[in-house]
Amino acid sequence: MLPATYYLLLDLKTIALIGALDTKAAEYAFVKNEIERRGHRAFVIDTGIIGEPELAPDVSAAEVAAAGGTTLKELRDAADRTHAMQVMTQGIAKLARELYDAKKFDAVLALGGGNGTVIATSAMRALPLGVPKVMVSTLASGDVKAYVGTSDIVMLHSVVDVAGVNRISARIYANAAGAVIGMAETEMPMLKAKPMLAASMFGNTTPAVTRARETFEKKGYEVLVFHATGTGGATMEQLIRDGYFEGVFDITTTEWADELVGGVLTAGASRLDAAAEKNVPQVIAPGCLDMVNFWARSTVPEKFSARQFYEWNPNITLMRTTIEENARLGKILSDKANRSHAPVAFFLPLRGVSQLDAPGKAFWNPEADRALYDAIKQNVRAEIPVYEMDNNINDDAFVDAMADKLLEMLNK
Repeated sequence: MLPATYYLLLDLKTIALIGALDTKAAEYAFVKNEIERRGHRAFVIDTGIIGEPELAPDVSAAEVAAAGGTTLKELRDAADRTHAMQVMTQGIAKLARELYDAKKFDAVLALGGGNGTVIATSAMRALPLGVPKVMVSTLASGDVKAYVGTSDIVMLHSVVDVAGVNRISARIYANAAGAVIGMAETEMPMLKAKPMLAASMFGNTTPAVTRARETFEKKGYEVLVFHATGTGGATMEQLIRDGYFEGVFDITTTEWADELVGGVLTAGASRLDAAAEKNVPQVIAPGCLDMVNFWARSTVPEKFSARQFYEWNPNITLMRTTIEENARLGKILSDKANRSHAPVAFFLPLRGVSQLDAPGKAFWNPEADRALYDAIKQNVRAEIPVYEMDNNINDDAFVDAMADKLLEMLNK
């Protein structure tokens, strides 16, 4: 421990440690010591239900269980592992947000295997964007989408199981403590506050979004671009709901093709809901709805074997959407836009919705595009304008028209 006089010179940060202290006490005692050795405080929250904690917590497992709607005794008596997981997961998410809002901690660190990762990351996802969050997990080298969601959680692979402190795990745990302390100590950069816009982008619409972003920035807006990879679209939707944006430049709606057909980059059925819910002005284009995304060609389901494909790179395979799929996608986009009471406009590029969907390119299919456009026009509310232009989605004239329309909406 450092001398007391040293603490007075520091801007002390409090790091919440979330974990099962009946089985992981040694590991949490180690990181607690590392945090205190670096001159900060640890705030320990117990989520263990099997036995009594072997490290004294600041918040007990009984308090977590109560936040989840039951008592620790009831969980122990029932001996239902699945139910206990559900209760503690719900409880810690509720309690973590309450404790953070009460300024009990500045950052959060957790260590765990499968169950520990589920419980701790539920707490982390409940915290605001920007709160430092580090999860040391046995699962961190795989697909972590279920744990991270749309949050900014740092997942650190534990390498060995979270079972004791040894020469390998001690290094990992110390690194994790250092990482969360470093983030907690980092001051927010002083940036000039500007109104913000959201924009959706894919590799096939990069030229369009880049040009539009430059236009918006010249007009005094800060533009946050979200890659339409499923998580990107879902994150954009969440931040719209959180009130970050004055307007939405949603010209890459490709995630809906994956949601409808069964691709790997879906953002879920709520994609395109947030702007309507929050009455945020938006410009919508059917960018990249010519394609459904899969991983390497060998991963494409057999039922699609007769379809048209394009190998974007060794790990990404694109499948051309059909006339029937495009008609359904057009109706979906219209239905989403119809829910908004804020200004909305559709832009339809008659020479293709992506770089691949252009005259002479691999996915050029005017019939499929026409089915998409007709469905939009037939189903959208009469007062929502639909602009058809004889351009590809990446053409300068088309991009400028979309950007000007959103700026017009914002100026009103």
